[in-house]
Amino acid sequence: MNREIINFTIVLDAWEFASTCDEQAISPCEDHVPDHSCPLCGRELGTVNIDRHHLVPKTFKGKEQFPIHKICHRKIHSAFTERELLRSYHTWEALRSHAEIRAFIDWVAKKPPDFYTRTYTSNDKKRRK
Repeated sequence: MNREIINFTIVLDAWEFASTCDEQAISPCEDHVPDHSCPLCGRELGTVNIDRHHLVPKTFKGKEQFPIHKICHRKIHSAFTERELLRSYHTWEALRSHAEIRAFIDWVAKKPPDFYTRTYTSNDKKRRK
């Protein structure tokens, strides 16, 4: 019974959050061309190592998905908790404005579209959990 109440509360919180966001806050950036370039780093997507990212996390009932490089997707989730993504980083612009993501984008910009390497969880995120 307690578990059902907790799940209901989480869903209600996510619904309340989604209902208070304007549509632009959870839509892709205007300069993003679907299926051609990564909305985070701007590089061409290519045909391998592609994931899909929910700007509003699935945990909080986010539905809309965007194709993104696997390495970019892993970087996002290594840097932020689900709750941080929900509250502060639910737009591409907000993600790109974060210093750790900005440094990552500058680094990955020189890599080919199919590049992938292991992504490590940030020590800063480990401390926030």
